[in-house]
Amino acid sequence: MGRHMEWAGRMGYMWGIPRKMLFVAVGAFAKAVANVLNTTTVHNADTLIRLVQHRPPGVPLVTVSNHMSTIDDPVMWGFKGFPTSDATLGRWVLAAEDICFKNVVLSYLFRLGKCIPVTRGAGIHQEYMDEALEHLRNGEWLHTFPEGKVTQDDVPIRRLKWGTASLIVRSPITPIVLPIVHRGFDEIMPENSLFGRRPPVPLCCKKIEIIVGEPIQFDIPSMKQMAISMSRNWASPLLGWPATGEQTRLDEPAQRFLYGHISDQIRSVMEKLRALSLQKRS
Repeated sequence: MGRHMEWAGRMGYMWGIPRKMLFVAVGAFAKAVANVLNTTTVHNADTLIRLVQHRPPGVPLVTVSNHMSTIDDPVMWGFKGFPTSDATLGRWVLAAEDICFKNVVLSYLFRLGKCIPVTRGAGIHQEYMDEALEHLRNGEWLHTFPEGKVTQDDVPIRRLKWGTASLIVRSPITPIVLPIVHRGFDEIMPENSLFGRRPPVPLCCKKIEIIVGEPIQFDIPSMKQMAISMSRNWASPLLGWPATGEQTRLDEPAQRFLYGHISDQIRSVMEKLRALSLQKRS
């Protein structure tokens, strides 16, 4: 019922005052958890801060990260020096409908917090993916967790869902894609803590490590041509996806090849960052 509160997510809703108040409160919470209750180390933070604050006008930013707990966002933005409380610069983020939008109050708060509801398992053409695409058209910042679920086991990056890749391809201006890998949130908000449940509040005296990679450059026009060529003999079952693209039309086989190829590239970079984080801990 609550997931359709688009009006609460609009920039001009009540002159932006509720959103600013929420970002100040949530930003203070994130900084307290990251810097007061726990210790956070960030590698290559300058790249993230620069792209959030000073990227070319109109160019969207897509950050992607692993997903270790229900508080990764906003706490991962709470490190020292990051403009956590700035509602204008703040990210939009794809958020699970069944967790963040399960009642009216939560829906209102998460909409104010620049969260976009997505239904896990509903595919890349579900309703609110177009809303995420609109923010990319406006040159804004979008964060995604392309693994699609919380994973607290220390295992390689899971196969990525194709939603993020589809947004990168469909965006009129190719976004800057910045990979991020973090560790430690599984200890701050473990899924199985008290009686097999999450703790009611974040735990303290833990260490958070965030590794920011370098921007990934995608030559989307060339990649579209490659996808069309490589998918001509596609033999796998199809789902009836609509064709996309204004100048270069992509049918479903070409989309599947392209989204899979981009997702694999992003996953490969994220896995290298994860391996780097393991080296730093050893």
